[in-house]
Amino acid sequence: MVEVKIKRLPNSQGLPLPEKATFFSSGFDLRAAIEKDIILKPFERFAIPTGFILEIPEGFEGQIRTRSGLALKSGIVCLNSPGTIDSDYRGEIKVILANLSNQDFVVERGMRIAQLIIAKCEQVKITEVDSLSETSRGEGGFGHSGVM
Repeated sequence: MVEVKIKRLPNSQGLPLPEKATFFSSGFDLRAAIEKDIILKPFERFAIPTGFILEIPEGFEGQIRTRSGLALKSGIVCLNSPGTIDSDYRGEIKVILANLSNQDFVVERGMRIAQLIIAKCEQVKITEVDSLSETSRGEGGFGHSGVM
């Protein structure tokens, strides 16, 4: 089991720690640690504080993802999704929410706004070469894999 240390900031007092909705949930729910409501107008975006700092172990990353219910019901999504939290980052976790609907959306204190996934992240070395191996797909890009 991977241990992620968490530090509570003053703006999250009274809010629960990030938690999974069910035993088999992949993500931990993140909540809005705001003092007053934030109104997201159509097509606006805002970085919503969560009130926590994480210490993610080396070799892992945090991924911030949209909550499917918010996306379907209200058109609220996380930009830069999945957002990446590097293991050496020690600032407050914030969620970039965007309103893709045609109606105002109110973000309230304690509202579940995103999910946090902790994932293994391999160290990779990039090596420049003069040629690469051939594949049957070759240079075929968007829509060329045969799956639409």
